[in-house]
Amino acid sequence: MFELDERITFENRSNDLLAIGELLVDLISNEYGDHAESDGYTRYVGGAPSNIAINVNRLGIRSRIVSAVGEDGFGTFLLQHLQQAGMDIASIKRVNEATSMVVVSKSKGTPIPIFYRAADYQLNYDASLESLLGNSKIIHFSCWPLSRQPARDTVERVMIEARRKGIYIGFDPNFHSMIWQPGEDGVAYVKAMIPQVDFIKPSKDDADRLFGEATAEQHMQQFLALGARLVILTLGEDGAMVSNGKEIVTFASCATEVVDTTGAGDAFWSGFYTGLVEGYTLHEALKSGFAVSAYKLRYSGAIVDLPPLKMIRQEFGIEEGASYA
Repeated sequence: MFELDERITFENRSNDLLAIGELLVDLISNEYGDHAESDGYTRYVGGAPSNIAINVNRLGIRSRIVSAVGEDGFGTFLLQHLQQAGMDIASIKRVNEATSMVVVSKSKGTPIPIFYRAADYQLNYDASLESLLGNSKIIHFSCWPLSRQPARDTVERVMIEARRKGIYIGFDPNFHSMIWQPGEDGVAYVKAMIPQVDFIKPSKDDADRLFGEATAEQHMQQFLALGARLVILTLGEDGAMVSNGKEIVTFASCATEVVDTTGAGDAFWSGFYTGLVEGYTLHEALKSGFAVSAYKLRYSGAIVDLPPLKMIRQEFGIEEGASYA
C-alpha cells in the first residue's frame, strides 16, 4: 500500500519516464460545440503518452517515447514537432500505415472524439524497447495500445518485465468502446489490468464507461475492490478523489480559467510523475499534478509550453516542503 506522506525511492536509471503507445494528430474544432456545427479544425500533436513525455521533459525530468507513425505528411509533422520540443525520436517507428488521428470538438467540458486509427498500434517488443525499459524508472500507457494487436502483446510483456525489475507502472484507463475491435470485451480486459499497475487515473467519464453511471464514491470503491493500489479519480471542475485503499482524500481544482480541456489529464500525469521523480511525497506530487493541469487549461491544444515544475507550484501557491497531514 502507498502512504500519501511517503516519498518513492527509485533506482538510479538514466531515464525517468518511458511512455508507450499512441502518437497521433489531434484535429480540434475552431468553434465550441459538436462536429456537425464545426466549419474548421486546427492540427495539433496528440496522443496521451507523447503528450506526457513532452510535458515532463519541459517540467524538468527525462523521458522517452515508444510509438509508431505512418510514412506520410502527418507522421513527418509529428516527428518534426517532437524534435523541435527536444525529444529523442529514435524509438518512434515509421510504418506503412496511415498516421492515426483523433478529431476532437473544442470543449470546456469533456471533448467529443472521433477516432481514425492505423499506425499507432504497430508496436513490437524488441531489443531497443527492452533496453529502454531496463533504464527507466516509470512506464506509462493508456487503453489505446491495449485495444489492438500487436501493441497489446507488447505492453503485456513490458508490464511483466517492469514488475520483475521494480519499475513503477502508471495506467490511464481512458476506455472508449470505439477503439476496440467489434465483439471484444474491452471493459473486462481493462478491469483485469487494474490490479497489475501502481497508479491509475480514471476520469469520472472513464469510470462511467467501465462500470456504468454511479457516484464518485461508488466508483472509487469499484476500483479499489478490483485491487487498485492508488486511484486518482478526477472530477473536472469538482477536483478529484484519491485513495490508497486505506483512506480517501479530496483535492479541489486549481483551475481559474478554462479555455480548452484537451490534454488536461495528460498534464496532471505529467506534474504527478515529475513530482514523484523530484522527490516530493505522493500527496505533494498529486498537488503538483493538479497545478500543471490548471496551467494547461488556460490554452488550446493538448501541449503547451510549460515552465519547470517548481515555477508552476509557486504560481499556484503550493509551498515547497509542505507536509501531508
